[in-house]
Parts: sequence; structure tokens; C-alpha cells
Amino acid sequence: MASLQYFIFFSSLLLFLFSPSFAQQSFRPKALVIPVSKDASTLQYLTTIKQRTPLVPIDVVVDLGGRFLWVDCDRNYVSSTYRPARCGSAQCSLAGASGCGDCFSAPRPGCNNNTCGVEPDNSVTHTATSGEVAQDVVSLQSTDGRNPGREVSVPRFLFACAPTFLLQGLANGVVGMAGFGRTRIGLPSQFAAAFSFHRKFAICLSSSTSAKGVIFFGDGPYVFLPGVDASESLTFTPLFINPVSTASAFPQGEPSAEYFIGVRSIRVNEKSVSLNTTLLSIDNEGVGGTKISTVNPYTVLEASIFKAVAEAFINEAAAMNITRVAGVAPFEVCFNSSNILSTRLGAAVPSIDLVLQNDNVFWRIFGANSMVEVSREVLCLGFVNGGSNPRTSIVIGGHQLENTLLQFDLATSRLGFGSTLLGRQTTCSNFNFTSNA
Repeated sequence: MASLQYFIFFSSLLLFLFSPSFAQQSFRPKALVIPVSKDASTLQYLTTIKQRTPLVPIDVVVDLGGRFLWVDCDRNYVSSTYRPARCGSAQCSLAGASGCGDCFSAPRPGCNNNTCGVEPDNSVTHTATSGEVAQDVVSLQSTDGRNPGREVSVPRFLFACAPTFLLQGLANGVVGMAGFGRTRIGLPSQFAAAFSFHRKFAICLSSSTSAKGVIFFGDGPYVFLPGVDASESLTFTPLFINPVSTASAFPQGEPSAEYFIGVRSIRVNEKSVSLNTTLLSIDNEGVGGTKISTVNPYTVLEASIFKAVAEAFINEAAAMNITRVAGVAPFEVCFNSSNILSTRLGAAVPSIDLVLQNDNVFWRIFGANSMVEVSREVLCLGFVNGGSNPRTSIVIGGHQLENTLLQFDLATSRLGFGSTLLGRQTTCSNFNFTSNA
């Protein structure tokens, strides 16, 4: 009964803060869309949203498992609609912010008395600090799944302020990180509450640093030129909650906001690889398992898993007359590309399957997502050795996600994933960003 009352209480808070009476009244979108670009120097994925009054475009790093939006409020944060969250307020409750703070200099964004705080987290450098919870206007484009439509706004979008130093290690020009994690103030939950659509979002990352991928908030269709609806051919697997937060700093007892899936085994060229399967489960201290990350550029495997997969891959490649060469950091397994054929799905190399709830449900990784071209003559296996005691045994990184549509359904806790869009003769950069508004 208590848990039901707790659910009703927080549902009421969400409706109060984000209902369309507080968002744009005259038009209720079915979905929203934002572009995603790949930064060439850091390999981070960036998006642009509009925030503040007057609205200004801000660039932020996409953090799939991040808990909320945080931005640098120390430099150039000017807005007439900025409001700090006062201690004991509904906003503080939604943010999971405990404690109360004062600021001992002149009031400004990020520095106000009687406010609650959270821990903004730079998940690239694994650095966290404290920051004021606040609300301000956020604006982005609606979509019918085929084109962008009218711009819509959430006047009271909750986020955290951070000091400038937290930007260290992030791409040039960004002012923070956008957290898409499973929290009440993650971007997907706030937008779904504001416009009363399904708590779903989909990401489609481009492999190109010159062509944009796309993120959708809400349900499909998710249509890519020349008319391919990527939502129509998804395979589904459960999302799991890690009971222990994986953030750099967090309140005691908080579960992880990141997205974990149940990889049960790995196959190379459809042959099972012998693994220590206990590493594939999450223990009660939150160690182990498989998560999906947009801040890791490449998939990271625990040392024994890496060794087993690399060995199997090398053996299968040798049977295809592919010649191994010296590794090129950060990659340990590299090949001479001169006798590797090129196909529509990338380099013709052994396939890698992440086997999920049963042998018939698997995420197949072809050459376009398994290999990285480090020079004209050398292709490397784009998987990194994560050492012997990582927090998470398998971290599926950005390179392995590119040109693959992933739909995260927070309400049913499941992931929908398709095979590479290259097999359907399109890519994640083929969303038509020409507005029909």
C-alpha cells in the first residue's frame, strides 16, 4: 500500500510540473527529435537543445546512462526564467535531492540560498561534484517520425548546475551532459511527462563525423530515407536494473540509472566462446553484467572475456586467410586489411553475437561495427581490454551502436534493437531533418 501511495505521489508531482498546461498548450506532439553528431577528436556524441530565456542553443554530450541534464552555470548563463529549486520543494523531491544549502556570494544561476543539490557527474572522466537543482525553459522540435515539426517548449525543465571545471575531458564547445538514464528527471521521463506520451526513446548514432544521427523521444515510426521505418523490425530483450548506482557519486541506496541487458553468452562466427558466465550476472554489490554506453567509444570487455573473444576471433579470421599484425593502441587485435573483402555490412570478418535471453535472440555485430580502420593498411577489432576487475563486465560502446536503432522502453523495461541499418540500405544519418512545420 505504501508503495502505491509513493507511486501516486510522484506521478502527481510529474503531472503538476510537466503537464501540457505547463508545456506548450496549443499543440501536443506525439514525439520529439534532436540531432546527434560525433565529435572527431573525442569520439563523444553531442546534441544541441535550446534552453533559457531568451532561448540559446547549447551543445551537450549525450550520456545514455546519465541521471539528468547538467550544464555549466558559472560561465555565460543568462536567463530571465532560471529558478533554483527551493529546499523541500516538489522539484527537490523529483530530483532525489536531499539536504539544503546556501551560497556565500551574490545570487546567480548555480549559487542561491535555501536550495537543494545533486551530484552532476562527468562520466567520461569519472568526476562528480555538487550542484544546485534548478528549472528553466527547454525547447526542441516535435516530429511525426519522418521530419521535424513545430518547436515545442517545457517551461520548467529540471536540471543541475555545475562548475566549469566539470567540463574537463569533454568535447570543445559543450556546456554539459544530457542524461538519458532511468530517473524521474532524466530527459526521457521529463519529456514524456510534459507531453503525455509513452516513456520511450530511441537512439540512432551515425558512424560519420560529418553526418548527423538522431534521437527520438516517444514512440515510432522512426523513418529513414528512402522510407525505411526502423521501428518495424525490432527484436526485444529485457532491461535490468542494477541495484547499486554506477555513478561517480550518488545517494546511498540509489540504483543505477544505466541500461543493463542480459547477455548470456557470446558467439564468434556462430560458435560459442567459453566464458566465466558468473561475470555476466550482476551480483548484489552491483558488479558484473552488461550495460550500454554512449560515453565509451568502443566496447570494453573484462580481461578473461576479452581474451576468449579475441582468441576465437583471431582463429576464425585465420581460417578466412586474414593476416594478423601488431596491435595499435587502444586495440590489441589488428589485421592487414589488404586481403579483407569489403561488403555492404562492412569488412568481411567473423561475426560476433551477443546472445540474450535464449539462443534465438542475439545482437549480431558485423564488420562495420566490429572493426576500426586505423590506417589504410590496418583494421583492428574495436573491442578494448577492460582489465581483471571492472565494475561492469561488458560495456557496449558507441562504435558497436552506430547505424543500429535502439529503442528504450522505460515503462515495460525492455530494449528493442534492430540489425544494422546498412543491411536495409540506409544509415542513422538518413533521417530527413528538413522541417515540415
